[in-house]
Amino acid sequence: MAGDDTDAAAAGDEEPDPHADQPVVTAGAPSMAAEVAVVLVHGRGATADGVVNLAESFYRHGVAFFAPQAARSRWFPYDGRGTVERNEPHLSSAVDAVERALGQADDAGIPPERTVLFGFSQGAAVVTELLRRRPRRLGGAVVLSGGLVGPVGRARPSGTDGSLAGTPVFVGAGDADEYVPVERIRATADLFRALDGDVTERVYEGLEHGISEAEFDVVRELLDDLLEP
Repeated sequence: MAGDDTDAAAAGDEEPDPHADQPVVTAGAPSMAAEVAVVLVHGRGATADGVVNLAESFYRHGVAFFAPQAARSRWFPYDGRGTVERNEPHLSSAVDAVERALGQADDAGIPPERTVLFGFSQGAAVVTELLRRRPRRLGGAVVLSGGLVGPVGRARPSGTDGSLAGTPVFVGAGDADEYVPVERIRATADLFRALDGDVTERVYEGLEHGISEAEFDVVRELLDDLLEP
C-alpha cells in the first residue's frame, strides 16, 4: 500500500482518468463458459499478468479471471494512510477500472453474486474503496495486506445507498507487515461489517507483507462453495 515522493512529479502529469485506457487481462475458463469469475487487483509495482499467475494456485475448472492493469503499475502514487485527496484522481480512476472488469464479467454472463473481488496490497485498498463507495451483493471479496484508504474510521460517502447484503468478506494480513498496521486491518473489517458483509478477519503472527498459504486456502474454499451444484 505504501507510496513515496518519488512519484510526485509524475503524479502531477497524470491524465484526469489515468487508468482509463489500461487493458484487462483474462485467463482461466473461457468467459462465455465460466460459472464463476474472479476479478484480480494487483499491488503496487506488480502487473495484471503477475496476479493472474499468482491466481493459478487457486484456479478451479469453470473459473474465469479478469485482471485490470494499473497505469505505471500503481493504482495511486502516495501512501494510502495519508489523505484521500492526495491520491486523486488516481484512486477514483482505479475504482472505475475495477468496475469495468466487473462489467466484463457480467457481460460474459457471470452475475455479481457469482463474482469474487480479490485484491492484494494497493489492490486490496482499491477493492475496499470500491465496496465502500458502491456496495452490492457479490460472490465474495478477499482483501489481503491492505484495506481502508485515508483516515481510520472513514465511513461510506454521504448520500450513498447499497449493502453488501451478506457477501462473504475475508480480510487478512500479518502482524509484521511494515506497510499495513493491524489497527488499519481492524478498521477495514469494521467498515465491511457496517456495510452488512459476512466478515472473517485474520491477523497472522509473524507474516510480513505477503500472502500466506492459509489465505490461499480461504480463496480455494470460497470458490469451491460457489461452484457447488
